[in-house]
Amino acid sequence: MIDIEDQPLEAQWEHLLDSLESLLGKRPTDLNGVLFLIGVQELGQGAKRFTKEQKQDLMHIGICKVLSLSSYYIYEHTDKDGWPHYILNRALPQGGVEKQEALLKMHVIEYFKRQ
Repeated sequence: MIDIEDQPLEAQWEHLLDSLESLLGKRPTDLNGVLFLIGVQELGQGAKRFTKEQKQDLMHIGICKVLSLSSYYIYEHTDKDGWPHYILNRALPQGGVEKQEALLKMHVIEYFKRQ
């Protein structure tokens, strides 16, 4: 049997989306949807209605959390409302949208492996 970790990034990504669909009953439509889910998980306040601004903040939390796995961001503190805050620790690699998306996908996959 072939280990999923030996598969190309896109195959690993599709496997993750399949797993999330099995768990949630709905398949995330894109990377932003998965980052939002991670943000909600990291916020730890459960599923509820969020404003558009809060949804953007949750995606940012998701980005910071997954990139903290490689020390791009460092957890700083949790504010009085329970929202985590991160600071940029080192510059992100330069590259186009595809390289940035690949970097995020690799880190998202790693995040779920550790969960």
